[in-house]
Amino acid sequence: MFIHKIDDDLSLRLVEMRDAKRIFELTDQSRDYLKEWLPWLDFTLKPEDTEDFIKMGRTNFVESKSMNMVILYKGEIAGIAGFNEINNSNKTAKIGYWLGQEYQGSGIMTRVAKTLTEYAINTLGMNKVEIRVATENKKSRAIPERLGYTEEGTIRQAEWLYDHYVDHVIYGVLAEEWNKNSE
Repeated sequence: MFIHKIDDDLSLRLVEMRDAKRIFELTDQSRDYLKEWLPWLDFTLKPEDTEDFIKMGRTNFVESKSMNMVILYKGEIAGIAGFNEINNSNKTAKIGYWLGQEYQGSGIMTRVAKTLTEYAINTLGMNKVEIRVATENKKSRAIPERLGYTEEGTIRQAEWLYDHYVDHVIYGVLAEEWNKNSE
């Protein structure tokens, strides 16, 4: 079982089927909050939908295409983070994340994104890590900005959110930049 300790309160662990009930409960409790920026809430209506997400994620992990992890905060599942896409040919990884509403505002996601960036570059050997965020999602945009990612551009109407399109801003950091700034 993969588990990565970030600090005394925070760690990441590969998502397991036994997590489905808690992940679904957290999703359901934060549904209205999460729906502002995440497009999949209408497709996650019962625990079996979360189980399907976990099965798909496990298959993609075995195939080295993605890596989904639960965020454990003080021993409780607080959200999901990981690599939505791993491209070994181009040595790139795209970080994705969400956090239950009750866990917001404690710097959890910044610490998680920093750890994922370090892991992608120093363990997986990626040359570039990206984070894509809706342009108006200021809280989420602050994370790559705090970590020293470069704003690389905007993709217009990149995602359909229930009744409208949102643009995405792309943030990226290269391995050489990350390692230079980490010294």
